[in-house]
Amino acid sequence: MLAQRMIMTTDPEGRLPSLPALPPNQRIEAIFLVLDETESDAPRVLRQPPPELEGKLKVHGDIMGSAPFQDWLPSE
Repeated sequence: MLAQRMIMTTDPEGRLPSLPALPPNQRIEAIFLVLDETESDAPRVLRQPPPELEGKLKVHGDIMGSAPFQDWLPSE
């Protein structure tokens, strides 16, 4: 399975002005998320692993971007 992220903008009627080129003869699944206008302007929150993992792992790269912010919060 190949995933590709695309951010597209709709016209005033809510239609996409053009469709992306897709691979021929393939089944395609699309999930549309409507982005808040302020999302790109908001400062990024520096995320850290949960305290119970501190000192038990070595981080190589951005592992925090692979999961939603809520998943990094300590469980109650």
